Amino acid sequence: MDDALVDGLSLNYGVHAYAKWGGAFWRLLSLVDLGVEPGHPGAISAAHETLEWVANPRRLAEIHQRRIDGRVRRCASQDGRALQACLDVGLRGDARLDTLAESLVETQWPDGGWNCDRRPRVTHSSFNESWGPILGLARYGAADAAARGAEFLLRHRVVFSHRTGEPAHPVMVKLHFPPYWHYDLLAGLRTLAATGGLSDERAGDALDLLEARRRPGGTWRTQGRWWKRPGSRGSNVEVVDWEHAANDVLTEQARHVLEAAGRL
Repeated sequence: MDDALVDGLSLNYGVHAYAKWGGAFWRLLSLVDLGVEPGHPGAISAAHETLEWVANPRRLAEIHQRRIDGRVRRCASQDGRALQACLDVGLRGDARLDTLAESLVETQWPDGGWNCDRRPRVTHSSFNESWGPILGLARYGAADAAARGAEFLLRHRVVFSHRTGEPAHPVMVKLHFPPYWHYDLLAGLRTLAATGGLSDERAGDALDLLEARRRPGGTWRTQGRWWKRPGSRGSNVEVVDWEHAANDVLTEQARHVLEAAGRL
């Protein structure tokens, strides 16, 4: 664990919890990905600030009103990743986590995922909005809902279109860290690792792709990024510089996936 990064991520926030990428929500996710120990004061502070926003009863009531043609349209990645991260830092037993889990289960789409698209004709879940809730519900122990979500990913062989058999989007077969809310090859495989889905043969092609990305010496490197260095102008500016640590964390996560799949 990079102590300097942890310290930087644990500083005061001063912005809305969801402000990209300096808000408490995003810092909490990064702290968890860095392997911060449960109970870490900075992580706990970020978790409580995140829950004050994401589990606010008014926010959740408004979300449940966004039902169009029988499906609630929501950015479920927010609730799902918050649920996962708060559990990982040691807040199990907080009633707000029960509320988030119940809300996610209640609004799960028939195909097993979630989507924020408000167009009535959209009936297919979103990869970006589904992997976080699956992770969160798996951590929480909502096994049936997590399994339905995992089946959604497996029907698509993790990153492939169920219609064409080709990658659902070129960016999905590349590796990124931090992923934030974006779905890709490693995010999908990490989600299946949490649900026990890696043993399914439909995960095989995605695992092959991950193995093919391994460099000499057994490391992996990012193939794109969703962030800008601290001090940059515009949006998506980070509070820490991931330039070197990103590859280390990515390598650790990739190895964990391949170990869980019995390939390492």
